[in-house]
Amino acid sequence: MHQSILIIDFGSQYTQLIARRIRELNVYCEIHPYNHLPKIDENVKGIILSGGPSSVRDENAPKIDTTLLRGNFPILGICYGAQLLALQGGGNVQPSKNREYGRAFLTVKNQQSSILNHVANESQVWMSHADTITEIPLDFEIIASTTDVKIAAYHIKNESTFGLQFHPEVVHSTEGKRLLENFIMYICGCNGDWTPGSFVDETVATLKKELGDDQVILGLSGGVDSGVAAMLLHKAIGKNLHCIFVNNGLLRKNEFEEVLHAYKNFGLNIQGVDACKKFYKELEGVSDPEQKRKIIGRVFIEVFDQKAHEINNVKWLAQGTIYPDVIESVSVNGGPSATIKSHHNVGGLPDFMKLKIVEPLRSLFKDEVRRIGRSLEMPDDLLNRHPFPGPGLGIRILGDVTEEKVRIIQEVDAIFIEGLKTHHLYDKVWQAGSIFLPVNTVGVMGDERTYENAVCLRAVTSTDGMTADWCHLPYEFLGKISNEIINKVKGVNRVVYDISSKPPATIEWE
Repeated sequence: MHQSILIIDFGSQYTQLIARRIRELNVYCEIHPYNHLPKIDENVKGIILSGGPSSVRDENAPKIDTTLLRGNFPILGICYGAQLLALQGGGNVQPSKNREYGRAFLTVKNQQSSILNHVANESQVWMSHADTITEIPLDFEIIASTTDVKIAAYHIKNESTFGLQFHPEVVHSTEGKRLLENFIMYICGCNGDWTPGSFVDETVATLKKELGDDQVILGLSGGVDSGVAAMLLHKAIGKNLHCIFVNNGLLRKNEFEEVLHAYKNFGLNIQGVDACKKFYKELEGVSDPEQKRKIIGRVFIEVFDQKAHEINNVKWLAQGTIYPDVIESVSVNGGPSATIKSHHNVGGLPDFMKLKIVEPLRSLFKDEVRRIGRSLEMPDDLLNRHPFPGPGLGIRILGDVTEEKVRIIQEVDAIFIEGLKTHHLYDKVWQAGSIFLPVNTVGVMGDERTYENAVCLRAVTSTDGMTADWCHLPYEFLGKISNEIINKVKGVNRVVYDISSKPPATIEWE
C-alpha cells in the first residue's frame, strides 16, 4: 500500500483541486466527506481539512472534533478547516468586516516555519471567505499575514498542525504548490512513489487476482476513460475481455470505423454494433433534452444487453468510472448514494443484467488517466481527444434529431476540428464542438436567396470542466472555418461563435 493523504471535505468547490495538486506530487490521496470518514490506517501520513461554504459559528455547520486528530497526524486546515481548528482550539472566529475574496499578498512573519520554506515574501494568495479568525490560543503562532487578514497562516506549537486562511490549491496562489509540497513531502514525509508505472503494475496484478478466468464485457465509447480501462483489462485478462462499441448514429464523423480500427490494432477483442436506425426511430419527433437523454440511454442498454447475451458466461461489467464520478456520488450534504455513477455510455445498467462491476480507473482524475494511457503506449491522438458528451450529437442538435441534421452537424464538426488541428490550436482547447441551431436564416449564394440552417461553433479552455472560459480563437481562423463550412456543407448558410463562459453558461447547450 502507498502512503496517502486523507482530505476531509467540508463542501468546498476547490476540494478536488487539493487532491489534484497532491497527485501531481506523485502522492496518493483520497477525499472523504466529514460525515463519512474511513478508518484511518497506518498508510495515512497526513490530513487536510478543506474549505467550505458554511460558517463555523453556525449551529448546523459541518464539524468534526479536530482535537482527536491533533498530535496524531500532521494536519493542514485550509480556510474553513483553519477556522474550525482555531475555534475548537479555544480561539475566536467572527464575520469579516469586509467579505474577503480575490488576491492578497502574503507577509511572512516566521521565515523558519517549515510550511513556508522557500515561499517568497509578498507572494500572491487567493482569499475566499466571509469569516475571519480574530483570536488564537496561546499555543498558536501567527506565521503569515496580509494587509487585511492578520491571521493568514498559523502554526500550533509542538505539533505539525497548520492553518491557512487562503487557498493554496488554486492557481492564483502563486506559491500554493510550494506550500502544499512543503506540507506533503517534508512535514508528512511522503516519498512520492505513486507513479503511472506503479499504478499499472499494481492494478494489473489486482485485476488478475480479482477476475481470474472470468469473462468481462466493457462498453467502449471511443473516449479516453473507456479506452484506458480497456487497455488495463486487456493487459490483465487478454481475450477474456469483450469490448462492445455501439454506433448510436450520434458519433463524430467516421468515428465508428476509426475507433474499431484503432483498438483492433491493439489486439483488443472488440465488436461493433451499428444501431443507427434504431436510435433515429426512437428519437423521431422528440425535442426535449432530458427526454432525448433518457431515450438514448435506454436504447443503448437494450442494444448492449442483447449483444452481451451473445457472449457466454459473462460475470463482470467493466466501466471507465473515474474519481470525480466517485466523489460526486458521496456528497457532503446527501451522504453516500446507493450506486456509483455509471459509465456515461451505459447510463445506469438495470438490475436484470446481474453483473458484478469492475472499475480499474475509479481512483484517477482525467489527467491521470491520460498519464496511465501514455505509460501503456497508447497514441496521443486517442489520449488527447476532447471530451464528448455521452448522448453525443443528440444534445448538440437543438430540437428533434433527424438523420439529415446529424449529417450536417457531423460535416460541420469535422471541418472545425480538423481546422483546429491543422492550425495547431487543438491542444490549446479543452473542448470544442458544433451545435445545430433550430433556426433558418436568410442568405445569398450566387444570385439566389437562400433560407438555410445556422450552426454554432463552441470552444472552451478549462482544467476539469467545472469552470470554463470561451476560447479566444484568432479571427482569421474563425473566418476561414466559417467560409469553409458554408461552402462545403450543403444546408448551412450562417456560422456563429459562442463567447459564453461557464458559469453562467454550460459547455454544452443541452
